[in-house]
Amino acid sequence: MTTDKQHNISRRTVLAGLGTVGIAAAGAGLGTTALFSDREGFIGNSLGAGSLDLKLDYEATYLGGAGRLDDIVAMGYPDAEDLGGGRYLLDQAPRPGEGQGWDDYVTGEGFDFCAPENDEFLVNGDEMPVFTLSDIKPGDCGEVTISFHICDNPAWLDLSGSVYDNNENGRTEPERAVDETGGNPGLGMGELADLIEVCVWYDEDCDNVYEPGGEGEGQELEVALVSDVSGSMNGSKIAALRNAATDFVDNLAQPDEVAAISFNSGSNLDQALTTNYQAVKDAINNYSSGGTTNMSSGIITGDNELTSGANATPSASKVMIVLTDGVVNSPPSAEQAATDAKNNGIRIFTIALGGDADQTFLENDIASNPGDAFLAPDAADLDTIYEEIAQIVLEGEQKVLSGTMAEVFVELAEGVPLDGDRTSEERDPYAAVTTQCIGFEWCLPAEVGNEVQTDSVSFDLVVDAEQSRHNDNPGGENNSSDGGNSTPPTTTAAN
Repeated sequence: MTTDKQHNISRRTVLAGLGTVGIAAAGAGLGTTALFSDREGFIGNSLGAGSLDLKLDYEATYLGGAGRLDDIVAMGYPDAEDLGGGRYLLDQAPRPGEGQGWDDYVTGEGFDFCAPENDEFLVNGDEMPVFTLSDIKPGDCGEVTISFHICDNPAWLDLSGSVYDNNENGRTEPERAVDETGGNPGLGMGELADLIEVCVWYDEDCDNVYEPGGEGEGQELEVALVSDVSGSMNGSKIAALRNAATDFVDNLAQPDEVAAISFNSGSNLDQALTTNYQAVKDAINNYSSGGTTNMSSGIITGDNELTSGANATPSASKVMIVLTDGVVNSPPSAEQAATDAKNNGIRIFTIALGGDADQTFLENDIASNPGDAFLAPDAADLDTIYEEIAQIVLEGEQKVLSGTMAEVFVELAEGVPLDGDRTSEERDPYAAVTTQCIGFEWCLPAEVGNEVQTDSVSFDLVVDAEQSRHNDNPGGENNSSDGGNSTPPTTTAAN
């Protein structure tokens, strides 16, 4: 309990205190109202470094002879599949779903290569081999196609590598009969690296096959551009189509011919096969959207023009490029029209524009093969897709390196610059989250014979990424800190 003494404050004291407070408040009021004032600012500023994260996916195959699936599984490939003809799928990444092919991921959508939860399905700091074969024979070949995914920022890419074991492993009696000296002292005494043939190329359609010649190599090329102009193609889509398709025409040169066909509720031969490329571009630039999606009519018109048009040449190489952004009116009719065209010797490329297009149908039922089916997620991607198809049909796939394994890895030891856009004259960086592919194939010639019995070779393949921003002249130097030996042994051996 408090006492009155504790609160013994006189009225004079209280009044004096109140007076002091009043005077202070008055002074404060004079200070804030007498002068104009304002305050502006940029609050919460921050700077953060970006990232450059390179991830790889791949599909590795082995041509090792019929009936060897159990042997290949025993060599450490539990997911190996018999592809027929003595060829086997060794492994692929990503492989998150049972029965899903590599093409479903490389050319499709819905799988986010840069999402952290998908790291387990990719080559992302794992340092893993793709070939660990211990029983190859003369006549065997193996191939890996690698797709690059650069998360967040574009980058320059180099391919590097090294052979670090080329072992004799003793000489059997049949080998001693033909091999008295051993192999290359600079690489070890085995002969395998000196005799295995290697080819590295830009695998434009990511199909694990080197296709060096364009469709028109050595013969006239005839192309039918079969384009969806239905109502859903309005706005930016049809504008992008006009730009990309006319740019494709600019890649042609006589005697190559091109025709323009559009389809919606029906189809139109807007320009017959011709070398008057400006006439074709004029026809395409006049496209407007409307109607439904009668793809079968468009394919039939393209087929008729390529096979029996007034300017069609029987000996010409025939190509049809079919673009659509939606589900077709009658899938069975479109599939039958495509089958007829392919039976007539026409190679069909498809382009699925946007998320409404039935990409699986186009890939499996319309395109000549899955590697000829392309996805353009947005209208802005059409230009790149048409450029990629032009690269395939006009120039073929470009070789990066070839020679014996020993010769190729001399080049790879220094780092070989890779070009993100082969359609331009200058070297270009790779775009973020790209699906461009590099193929690497090795073959042991059948005529090698007993000289390589028991020999083995170990090698690394490394992809180096370096930011492209503020870096116009990367020089192609190997950026790997250990000269390309950043993966464990990737071994091919002969027994």
